Amino acid sequence: MSKLHTPSSRIDWSSYRFPAEWEKHEATWLAWPHNAETWPGLLEPVQETYLEIIRNLIPGEKVFLLAKDCESAEVIQQRLKKEKIQSENLRVVTIPNDDAWLRDSGPIFMLRQGPGTPRRVAHDFIFNSWGRKYGPWDHDDAIPVAACRMTDTPCETHDFVLEGGSIDTDGQGTLLTTEQCLLNPNRNPSLTKGVIEERLRQWLGIRQIVWLGDGLEGDDTDGHVDDVTRFVAPGVVVTVVEADTADANHAPLADNLQRLRHAKDARGKPIQVIELPMPPRSDGPHHRNPASHANFYIGNSAVLVPVFDSPTDQTILETLRPYFPDRNVVGIDCRALVGGLGAIHCITQQMPAIV
Repeated sequence: MSKLHTPSSRIDWSSYRFPAEWEKHEATWLAWPHNAETWPGLLEPVQETYLEIIRNLIPGEKVFLLAKDCESAEVIQQRLKKEKIQSENLRVVTIPNDDAWLRDSGPIFMLRQGPGTPRRVAHDFIFNSWGRKYGPWDHDDAIPVAACRMTDTPCETHDFVLEGGSIDTDGQGTLLTTEQCLLNPNRNPSLTKGVIEERLRQWLGIRQIVWLGDGLEGDDTDGHVDDVTRFVAPGVVVTVVEADTADANHAPLADNLQRLRHAKDARGKPIQVIELPMPPRSDGPHHRNPASHANFYIGNSAVLVPVFDSPTDQTILETLRPYFPDRNVVGIDCRALVGGLGAIHCITQQMPAIV
């Protein structure tokens, strides 16, 4: 069972904003994968994928790598030593966790805006395992408080279900999300769309919400936006499209594309839309994999992009590189990772730097 959430550490959210992912990070949070039920027969190659992700992140920022207990922390340290992954930027920390999807279970950080001393705070939303799909999730639901305590970050707990993968921002008051997820009765069934919008505006400093429709077939998160549409710059998004009209993803992705073409950002300007092709269908140990190149992560020195040994891989990397000229845009083989129904963005959570 999830812990009982009661409001704590009341914060005046009007002084804070939800920063874009490309803004400078102090650290990236990861949780070492250990749940074999998530990746049946794939845990070892998934761990190899994590090592590659860590190698690419630590030149540019700290990485806090969660171990589920002290014994696991020792095993992870030995693995890192064996792989010669040693850096003052890498820290293994013991925080109990049920699974590795920190984008959804971790804290969502905010920065103070306007004059005054810069300060970072965080939200602790309810994590209910994407509508109570997989249990237990009580350790995952407690991660934000533990992480904030470890980093001395003020945190407020909300009686509201929200996962980090269900939202994306340009850092300037515009938010992307999907109706399939945020309006799903397995999240906040007693709240109307209007009330949900009001809370997102209040807590995240949002002025414009762009609602998309559905996400990908096979996505057990009920349509997280980080698999379909992402900001790459203020006023610019990339969105995945499926050319095969017989594919189940074709119609919902075409609908999302039309919504974006008519959308405006918080400045009242039309959003520039860049189309990304979907990789060919792949099936994993659960069902169809929600494989998407849009599930990339923007680090300080590198942009880590899911690739799938697909004809679309190189096209995606070349499309993204102009938007990140000061970062290494690198493909990470996610054929094993996506077998657990998520990719790079799903397992990462950025902690913005106080600058």
